[in-house]
Amino acid sequence: MEGLDIIGNIAILKFSRGTSKQEKFKTAREIMKEHKNIISVLEKSERIKGRLRTFKTAFLFGEKTKETLHKENNCIFKLNVEETYFSPRLSNERLEIAKQVKKGEKVLVLFAGIAPYSIVIAKLAKPKIVYSIEINKKACEYARENVQLNRIDNVKIIQGDVKKIIPKLKKEKRQNLKFDRIVMPRPQLKETFLHEAFSITKRGGIINYYGFGKFGQDIVNEVEREAKKAKKKINIIKIKRAGELAPYKFRWRIDFKVR
Repeated sequence: MEGLDIIGNIAILKFSRGTSKQEKFKTAREIMKEHKNIISVLEKSERIKGRLRTFKTAFLFGEKTKETLHKENNCIFKLNVEETYFSPRLSNERLEIAKQVKKGEKVLVLFAGIAPYSIVIAKLAKPKIVYSIEINKKACEYARENVQLNRIDNVKIIQGDVKKIIPKLKKEKRQNLKFDRIVMPRPQLKETFLHEAFSITKRGGIINYYGFGKFGQDIVNEVEREAKKAKKKINIIKIKRAGELAPYKFRWRIDFKVR
């Protein structure tokens, strides 16, 4: 077995090539014996792909369900593991960023999925408002339900493409809609979306940007190139390795201030 993620009461296994069906079923049964709360074991049958960040699974053992409730950071999230992107491995990241948020901040979360970052921030910090943008319609449906499940009223869910939504937000002049903080747990795409983020960040605002590669300095260089294009000056606050995706390929978080 190459990997195991437990989301709510569903276990998702990843096997190396050549693993027999017998071995897969045996492992699935062992997982259910070891983790008493697990009701369904699935195999991840393809990589996460595209801007919707979805993947296919194959049923191995237990109940045939792909919908679950997942608890973390004193929050609860409902989701379908196959139709929406959610990583339980980013729980500490969400908590760490929530602890950075100051009282009264206006926060924007891009690529927000079922709204885990948005809800953890709203529930554990004291922001004025959290805007949560996600392109996946199904994820937005769950996000709206999750806002209700967590009994919060300062998260605004917006479904759509970041490149189309942000220009619309910029036109909301009556609301003075510039953000104190932008959180960017972006997919693995070539596009950085930093141009859009810079255009709607307050002077002195913070951006928590996620990038992918072998070295953190490469991601810093990426951020600095985009800042130069946007004619923005920035100060790097923190460079953090926030997870390993493959051998010599890591998720990096770059926290920086826009001056």
